[in-house]
Amino acid sequence: MLPQETILRKRNGETLTAEEIARFVDGFTKGEISEGQVAAFAMAVWFKGMRREETVALTLAMRDSGDVLDWSDIGRPIADKHSTGGVGDNVSLMLAPIVASLGLAVPMISGRGLGHTGGTLDKLESIAGYNIMPDEALFRKTVREAGCAIIGQTGDLAPADKRLYAIRDVTATVDSVPLITASILSKKLAAGLETLVLDVKVGSGAFMTDLVEARTLARSLVEVANGAGVKTTALITDMNEPLADCAGNALEVIHALDFLKGRKRGTRSETVTLALAAEMLLSAGVVSSSDEGLLKSQESISSGRALETFGRMIASLGGPADFVERPWAHMPKAEVELVVEAPQAGVLTLCAAREIGMAVIGLGGGRIVPSDTVDHSVGFTDFLPLGTKVENGDIIARIHARDEASAARAREVLLGSYRIVEGRHMPRPAVVEKI
Repeated sequence: MLPQETILRKRNGETLTAEEIARFVDGFTKGEISEGQVAAFAMAVWFKGMRREETVALTLAMRDSGDVLDWSDIGRPIADKHSTGGVGDNVSLMLAPIVASLGLAVPMISGRGLGHTGGTLDKLESIAGYNIMPDEALFRKTVREAGCAIIGQTGDLAPADKRLYAIRDVTATVDSVPLITASILSKKLAAGLETLVLDVKVGSGAFMTDLVEARTLARSLVEVANGAGVKTTALITDMNEPLADCAGNALEVIHALDFLKGRKRGTRSETVTLALAAEMLLSAGVVSSSDEGLLKSQESISSGRALETFGRMIASLGGPADFVERPWAHMPKAEVELVVEAPQAGVLTLCAAREIGMAVIGLGGGRIVPSDTVDHSVGFTDFLPLGTKVENGDIIARIHARDEASAARAREVLLGSYRIVEGRHMPRPAVVEKI
């Protein structure tokens, strides 16, 4: 069938066969189908949608456009987690070593920052020597010996996704649920997973600001991943304020170390991370209940096993052997620190989390265009959680910047991002629901 016939059928709202979809994906991966035709296909999907079986077929075709990793020699359950992205969301840095220390193998393929959200790879590149693009031999060695490895997507994994995403990015079709689903899952399935847990963010700092939209995406991801043969569940989690008490690459790495040293107990970050860890362990059959998974995850932190696993992963992928003990010896530190004080007494009741993410980019901690150089040292620390009662002059955050001017601009953005009023604040649950 000609590519234009496939486009026509989807434009008319017809259901495409798995064979049609596979041929189309193969054609645009090999460059035999023009960018205009791929763009037309993406727009047709945006308008007409896809049935579940079509999205499964698209996901599998994109997975099979490149290498599919085989971990049968590892001898551990192969598991991973994916987040749809948020501000101060450094969960992967803690989660991977926690569950790896408890018997899972976690070959985590991560990404860079997208829009206002921070990227796990940008955080790890704060660490001197850390190799986010190892060859397959080193990737396998790290997973085998440390239990986890967090790296970037190689050109051999789901190359169809790279081409399709680049076209979606410039044709206003990024927010199609079937295309988002296939993009996320094709990479995860190419990593050879047996189980997957999804963290779908909702709120002012998430791509899905509405709970109905978040549920729609979560259900699509869960149904398609399970349909493709990977046991999958999702947690919808709140992103109406930064998840960690900081935002910025090196600063979030420090937060992860503090977390793994047991210094972030009772926080929203702990609630989300341990809930995802329990879900990963339960899905992989390592524990028989979520409560058992939570207990084992807490023990992994208190015993130091999770921290030790993190250190082994860093060293195996080229980072310093003493990184856990001396992190600031191996990461850049901002020249300027500026405190942000509450302008009045009251309760922190609202936070425009997206604006905080954009403020990190404004400091130089993210990219406006892909070619931008990231300043890994800048960002914010010591955010107070919503619901905190403050007095006039109390410190509500600290800015870490390359110069006084950028720090002053960030201060204005931050003050404009918070609402301080008299009265009470009803806290939102960190974990909204499970799908």
